[in-house]
Amino acid sequence: MSGNFIILTSMKLTVAGLAKILKGKFVGEGDTPLKNLSKIEDAKPGDITFISNPKYLVWLYKTDASVVIVNKDLKYDHEKIKNLILVDDAYLSFNLLLNKFSQSKLSHKGIHQTSSIHKSTQLAKNVSIGQFSVVGQNCIIGQNVIIMDNVSIQDNVSIGDNCVIYSGVRIYDSTVIGNDCILHSNCVIGSDGFGFAPNEKGEYIKTPQIGNVKIGDKVEIGSNSSIDRATLGSTVIGNGVKIDNLVQIAHNVIIGKNTVIAGQCGIAGSTKVGENCQIGGQVGIIGHLVIGNNVRINGQAGVFSNIKDNSIIKGTPAINERTFNRSYVYFRNLEKIVGDINDLKKLNDNNN
Repeated sequence: MSGNFIILTSMKLTVAGLAKILKGKFVGEGDTPLKNLSKIEDAKPGDITFISNPKYLVWLYKTDASVVIVNKDLKYDHEKIKNLILVDDAYLSFNLLLNKFSQSKLSHKGIHQTSSIHKSTQLAKNVSIGQFSVVGQNCIIGQNVIIMDNVSIQDNVSIGDNCVIYSGVRIYDSTVIGNDCILHSNCVIGSDGFGFAPNEKGEYIKTPQIGNVKIGDKVEIGSNSSIDRATLGSTVIGNGVKIDNLVQIAHNVIIGKNTVIAGQCGIAGSTKVGENCQIGGQVGIIGHLVIGNNVRINGQAGVFSNIKDNSIIKGTPAINERTFNRSYVYFRNLEKIVGDINDLKKLNDNNN
């Protein structure tokens, strides 16, 4: 977060009121007015900030913020402190606060006159559709959905309640999207999977992709990410999955619930990723694999084989993290090790 995040001026908030929202306890002057959210090192009077990382503790006594959200077990000098809000988890509480006030920025604006909506499409209550957006035939758009400018939604698409579709998103036909989803700018949902079959002349003939994409509830998809439709059946993104920017998910991939995928990852066709996995940036996973539940894959790993539940892997080809770290010690000293071996060989030759 850079600079200050301005809270809507129509909202009047005090330290005591904020403590009630966060289900915490305040220390100091409860009637102090609050206006903004800010980083602790940039904070000014009227700002709300937080500390969860110990390296920022030095700022607790230097910040000009009107209140600091901290863990309730934090040890501090009571005589030097201004206003604090004591909570179980300062990072989680501040994240909750960011969510509350970012949601207040998204307000219903109605349907812009330059948008195009087919007469067969069903719109629930409080749907907002921005400039030059297009919604095709036989679509179902849930209540409180916000579709921003220049969005393209093809035929037979279903979007659940409370979704936010940012500018430039492209949603191909027959896609199904659950409730409370966020699709960021220029992501593409339902484009053709990469399927081609060589003929007798060595030419690649396109394999028709006639499946779709199904996205669960509370899924967030980053900008410029692409999720391909299935050849047959569905590409499936489970409930609670979070996908970063610039991620490619191929046809017929299945991603289990609450899995997070960092930027620039690529997952090839028909691979199944389990629940509660963490996949670091720039990871590549080949097709037709099974990745278990609770798997952690370190950044830039290359995955070429099935992975069991609860594994932590690293490297290319990816192996157990501890094994990789031990092996890396030898690799880093490989030149010296080879030199030592050569010296031993010379010594052995001389003795013979």
